[in-house]
Amino acid sequence: MSDRWLQVLPDADAAAQRAADVIAGRLRAAVSAGRRFRLALSGGLTPIPMFEALAAMSLPWGQVEIYQVDERVAPLGSARRNLTTIRAAFDRTGATIVAMPVESDDLARATVRYEDGLPRDFDLVHLGLGLDGHTASLFPGDPAPGVLDRYVALSGVSRGLPGMTLTYRGLAKAVEIIWLITGVAKAVPLARLCADDSDIPAVGVKCERMRFVTDVGAVDALKTHAPKGVHLWHRGTSPPAPGRR
Repeated sequence: MSDRWLQVLPDADAAAQRAADVIAGRLRAAVSAGRRFRLALSGGLTPIPMFEALAAMSLPWGQVEIYQVDERVAPLGSARRNLTTIRAAFDRTGATIVAMPVESDDLARATVRYEDGLPRDFDLVHLGLGLDGHTASLFPGDPAPGVLDRYVALSGVSRGLPGMTLTYRGLAKAVEIIWLITGVAKAVPLARLCADDSDIPAVGVKCERMRFVTDVGAVDALKTHAPKGVHLWHRGTSPPAPGRR
């Protein structure tokens, strides 16, 4: 395991703002280099403040493509849809939002269609962490984590929450991954992730550049005994090595 630097902010709002600032910095750099910025966003409640903070910034949104990491099968506009929160934040920005086609009558073919429309690389992928150690919609005991030959798969069927998700192979398209993990309820799964507990799907995510933005509650279980190679980066302490900030 390579070293992991976890940036620790005072609370969830501060962590969300920090994550938004990181994404904005990567976006500006990509557009300044003459490239479109391709971002993949996960769902859930945790990233909503990050979405809102990012969407409020004055950025070259016309050069941005937003893809979905995962989505639930539900009607368009449903509160259960991750797309609903993404659109609520970003529709007004002018960014191009590429939605997972979960309204399709043939979901298996829809996964292939979404896969075919993915970019060669994502500049940045945002991930969260569930209480059971899932990330994206890669759940423990579900078939999706075992799909190794596709970029997109159906997920959550074993839980009665059918959906669509990027697979490990799809997530590996990321040049960089930013994890946003906040709240004391996430302390145990985060500790398991940092310990490389192979029983949780989040451990299967691989990327050379991974950044963790957390808050005080989320690192509660790591304060007294962090696994070797795991470092908590608080403001006022020594920052991580270049490339991991």
